[in-house]
Amino acid sequence: MLAAVLGASLAGCSSTGGKRAEDARKAQAAAGKAAVNTPRWTFAMVTHSGDGDTFWDIVQNGAKQAAAKDNINFLYSHSDEGQQQAQLVQAAIDKKVNGLIVTLAKPDAMKDVVAKATRAGIPVITVNSGSEQSKAYGALTHIGQDETVAGEAVGDELDKRGRKKALCVLHEQGNVGHEQRCAGVKKTFGGQLQNLYVDGTNMPDVQASIEAKLQADRSIDSVVTLGAPFADAAVQAKKTAESKAEVDTFDLNAKVAGALKAGTLGFAVDQQPYLQGYQAIDLLWLYKYNADVLGGGRPVLTGPQIITESSAAALEAYTERGTR
Repeated sequence: MLAAVLGASLAGCSSTGGKRAEDARKAQAAAGKAAVNTPRWTFAMVTHSGDGDTFWDIVQNGAKQAAAKDNINFLYSHSDEGQQQAQLVQAAIDKKVNGLIVTLAKPDAMKDVVAKATRAGIPVITVNSGSEQSKAYGALTHIGQDETVAGEAVGDELDKRGRKKALCVLHEQGNVGHEQRCAGVKKTFGGQLQNLYVDGTNMPDVQASIEAKLQADRSIDSVVTLGAPFADAAVQAKKTAESKAEVDTFDLNAKVAGALKAGTLGFAVDQQPYLQGYQAIDLLWLYKYNADVLGGGRPVLTGPQIITESSAAALEAYTERGTR
């Protein structure tokens, strides 16, 4: 009986202590204070994002929150031009950062500079694009979705919806991940698939190009965009062209979640960009602190997840705060 009483007492103290520790951790996070006492390392993230791409805002939100928790000085830069992105990576190397996060949308342009980083003893993690090249380039691991698998999931979903002819809209020339997505769709889709290349830096041009295609071919019953910002342009093009095609998209944000609820979009493929940013910082910190590596030589997958009208409502609050 005494043992039972002591056990209950100790359990109560442990529970109270655990709650206090958790409350303290939450208070630190809310105040932007680190939850660890490790050195203030500097980690740089260099992506292939163009200006105004809201997808990368979500990635940064995840990275910044993890950086605050892990006592990291976080640097971010980007360019949608491969050579310029490589130059930004070189600038990070010159600053002697303690860790580096890069995307490999244009792997040929990035190969040499990533090798320079690893030779300089800077641990590298790749995110979002480049899963096939990541290990060969010397990165610790890759965090993101397998773009081919994601495309295959879209092809399966189009089949479930009875679609017969789809348009895959590529908004960035030379992006290997985009090519893999459309190739994945074509692999599993039972209908016909056409690729349409547009200038993603010019949204009126994106809309006009999709509109012209829908007007010229009334048999197109589905338009698949490869990024959330382009889904709205496709919806507008559909209206102007008076097309009955369903618009579907890769990636999720607040506008896409609202469109899914309203029924103006059919489905979205979420690869959880917040998680990509958060995990990249966290895994670099774990590597520096404890030599931990996740993945076992394989990518750490954050997607794909098919989001439909029925599941969009549950995620809307998260998209509005910029974490989904």
